[in-house]
Amino acid sequence: MRQSVPPATRTPESMPDARPPSEDEDSSRFDSHRTPPWRPSSGWGRIFLSVAALILLGALCTAGYLFKTYLNRDNRFRIAGASNIQATGLNEVSRAEMLPIFGEDIGRNIFFIPLAERRSQLENIPWVERATVMRLLPDQIRVSVVERQPVAFMRQGSQVGLVDANGVLLAMPPALMALHHYSFPVVTGINPHDPPAAAKTRMAVYQRLLAELDGNGQHLSEQISEIDLTDPEDARVLMPEQGADILAHFGEDRFLDRYQRYKSHIAEWRQQYPKLATVDLRYDEHVVLEMAQGTETQLTAPEAATASKAPVTKPPAAKAAQKPQAEAGKTGAGPGRKTAAKSRTQVAKDKAAKDKKKRAAASRAALDAGKKRKPNPAAATRQGQ
Repeated sequence: MRQSVPPATRTPESMPDARPPSEDEDSSRFDSHRTPPWRPSSGWGRIFLSVAALILLGALCTAGYLFKTYLNRDNRFRIAGASNIQATGLNEVSRAEMLPIFGEDIGRNIFFIPLAERRSQLENIPWVERATVMRLLPDQIRVSVVERQPVAFMRQGSQVGLVDANGVLLAMPPALMALHHYSFPVVTGINPHDPPAAAKTRMAVYQRLLAELDGNGQHLSEQISEIDLTDPEDARVLMPEQGADILAHFGEDRFLDRYQRYKSHIAEWRQQYPKLATVDLRYDEHVVLEMAQGTETQLTAPEAATASKAPVTKPPAAKAAQKPQAEAGKTGAGPGRKTAAKSRTQVAKDKAAKDKKKRAAASRAALDAGKKRKPNPAAATRQGQ
């Protein structure tokens, strides 16, 4: 006999869902299969869409070409002559020197002038530090120039020019330099063929030296005649004195202290050594004085604080160190400092070696004397018999 299950005992899972689907559920069921509205569903439609896109692209290119041709042929945007090129900031650079850079742009449309290239060409002029080039519609070019500022005279052989803080050599006729009333020390040791970084390093030493000497408002740099920057680690300053010029080695730092040390004792040194030519101030405990050629070439003075009490004495190894020290003073190379240190070390080593030889000789002499005084056992036996 078949038993039926009462309706109340049926579970909800076993009962079918008679509720109709909502619109959201129905749309989400077909989203993954729906095509974009701009994409045709048929093949002919897609072909037509591709052709339309190509036509639109061609129309844009044609319009761009026509617009470019229009601008190129429109005389309103054409550089008619040199008067259409404006320039500001020109002092040492003349328009006659600047205009050849824009020579091929005369008659050209303003939109086809390579501004970056023209700016680079302007900055290749030695006096131009930086430049800006811009268009002014409809037919003007504006140039703004920042010129270099000279900070020293530069001497190369018999030629004297100007140099800026970056070591760039600036040419100027002597008559024009006289009109500017420049008052700078003369700098040597900068070669035009040196890399820009090397020239900039040397001029950095020059600027530090002047900044220290003029920092107290006394303008001490006005008493300097010439500065040799061949060795950036040793600024060799030519100090004008009565009847002669003294070459002073100032090193690469502590310029004001060494300048004051020099000024405090130069009168005494010159009175004691009339043939004084070079003063090396790079050492803390002593000052090296060199005489002019044909006289003694190296003398060592004590500390500047006690120089007035202790006399200047010639070091024991002065003859051995004479030639290296003289060569270092001439060339201005860094080994000048090492040569002085080496001479003192060598003197100590030589003295220690001599003392050691003396002690060894004394020991051998004592040993030989002991051997002579020692009695002969055989002779003592014979005498006892």
